[in-house]
Amino acid sequence: MDSRHSNAAPAGPALRDPARRRLLGAAAVAAAGTGIGAVALAPMLRAQTGAGDVVYVPTPQVVVNRMMTMARVGPADFVIDLGSGDGRQLITAVAKFGAKGGRGFDLDEDLLRQANENAKKQGVADRVTFIRRNMFETDVSAASVITLYLLPELNLKLRPKLLAELRPGSRIVSHDYSMGDWQAEESVTMQVPEKQVGNPGVSYVYLWIVPANVSGNWQWKLPGGQPVEVTVRQRFQDLDVRGTAAGRPMNVTLTTLRGEDVRISAAVELNGRTLRHDFVGRVRGDAIEGTVRTFDKGEQAAPWTAARSGGRAASIDPSTVTR
Repeated sequence: MDSRHSNAAPAGPALRDPARRRLLGAAAVAAAGTGIGAVALAPMLRAQTGAGDVVYVPTPQVVVNRMMTMARVGPADFVIDLGSGDGRQLITAVAKFGAKGGRGFDLDEDLLRQANENAKKQGVADRVTFIRRNMFETDVSAASVITLYLLPELNLKLRPKLLAELRPGSRIVSHDYSMGDWQAEESVTMQVPEKQVGNPGVSYVYLWIVPANVSGNWQWKLPGGQPVEVTVRQRFQDLDVRGTAAGRPMNVTLTTLRGEDVRISAAVELNGRTLRHDFVGRVRGDAIEGTVRTFDKGEQAAPWTAARSGGRAASIDPSTVTR
């Protein structure tokens, strides 16, 4: 039985454990009780440069299936697995969930051979390929879904790259480990009796949706042509929206951003009256197109457009901002 939990990070053992799909056995045992740090991370970084002996730890198939379900993998998706092991993530994505294709990256030549052989056995070798390459030197821009089973330190190191290269709306799904202060859109705790590493018998699965960058200064157009000036500060999918309509401050009560889809609810004073407005639109680079609904003795809908001036502001990932 699965249980949902809020927040992006599991408490206690799951974050302290150094296990991931590439695990240095002896170092993992030594580090398990002392937290994830240099002892556990160093072997992983060595593995990414092709040095060091490591042991493959696969994701249980039941967890793979849940990852695909949470990421809503389907015929329109191209999946990239960073640290692809025996290939089960991509093979499942294509063979069972109908993804149009996938590409896996690993540094272990034996595992790469095994993954390619498994793809042939499952009849998906024409749509799935496995390549020997360092994940940090891999272009992931073709992916609509990224799958991971990495230590938290590696997730955090990959985070700016994923946010910079992936298209808004792309999904990232991870087994066991979070993305630090980037809160997951969805997270699940699974009881997995066959899992013997990490928190034995328990797996955590996290889903993130890459948000559009809507930071910066915007000019909105409302019915009647009233001038609206808005400034958006952004931290991942969380927005701080402040603005004025016809020179009067807006009272923003709700903001949501899921991929390219944005919603902002605000009380706007127009012609001496304060009215609630719901702005719903889709971000297209430096423009937003959508609908504004005004509530005043009923509901009225009209087109809403917005244009960004002066380009995007700072990165939406605070770890990349120089202080």
